[in-house]
Amino acid sequence: MATPKTGRRRMATMLALAAALAVTAAPVVEARPGGGGGSFGSRGSRTYSPPAGTATSPGATAPIQRSQTAPSPGMSNPGMQANGGRRFGGGFFAGLLGAGLLGALVGGGFFGGLGGIASFLGLLLQIGLLVGLAMLVVSFFRRRQAGGPAMAANTPYSRSNLDGAGQGAGPMGGMGLGGGSAAPQGQPVAIQPADYEAFERTLNEVQTAYGREDLGTLRRVATPEMVGYFDEELRANAQRGVVNRISDVKLLQGDLSEAWREGPVEYATVAMRFSLKDETFDRSTQRVVENGPTEAKEFWTFARERGGAWLLSAIQQGR
Repeated sequence: MATPKTGRRRMATMLALAAALAVTAAPVVEARPGGGGGSFGSRGSRTYSPPAGTATSPGATAPIQRSQTAPSPGMSNPGMQANGGRRFGGGFFAGLLGAGLLGALVGGGFFGGLGGIASFLGLLLQIGLLVGLAMLVVSFFRRRQAGGPAMAANTPYSRSNLDGAGQGAGPMGGMGLGGGSAAPQGQPVAIQPADYEAFERTLNEVQTAYGREDLGTLRRVATPEMVGYFDEELRANAQRGVVNRISDVKLLQGDLSEAWREGPVEYATVAMRFSLKDETFDRSTQRVVENGPTEAKEFWTFARERGGAWLLSAIQQGR
């Protein structure tokens, strides 16, 4: 016959398991290219410098986490720092929660013991306080990584004004990350209405080609580096037995963050907010297993040899 003490321990264990599920619950799935929160690709000498905020995406931008461009001397990789911050927030608190679960299961102590419901609620309160403190710390370091003065005059564009006069980027400043690195180099480049139309067209082509797992089209509209990352994601989907289908992509708002030239290569980074239908299906049953958001906000960087076609060279998540 269960004693009152045993009943309390069982109740504490059930509450701990419920808390674990709440803490570790997966966020809304974003399966589109780079939608899982990743930021990857190359922006020339500005790869590890944040693009200027715009009216479309005025907040901090996720730093590049994967790139074939090596950081400049004296510049640490902000992407690695961001990954490290996420590992701190996940692994550290998973350890605290695990200790609490162990205490609930064996009747041991954590921050003074779990002798009853009151003690366990005290544990949850302490975990909540620690989570809040860690979020403040991570937010502080992210602001330090992504902060700084704007680097370009923002040029808004959308379906309503794509046919307007072309606007050039303003003077290109730059702020290196990692302590004392030189400002990115490059001469300003004027972006014309035809360029904006190419960016919007590439947005649609990349998303739909990814949904069709069409590497041939992706090779035509993106750099080899980006195609390599897309191929990795598609292979991972195949291993999971799922396929990600994207349709109904529509640009809602966009503006130019910066545009510059480095030698024979021209770059343009634009903020884009777009709607889409993002669904992941089981390959064998064709049953929908995941639904992504219906709207996204990202910075896309395009590159081209002078006079050539624009190719997608980087994707960063806007905030």
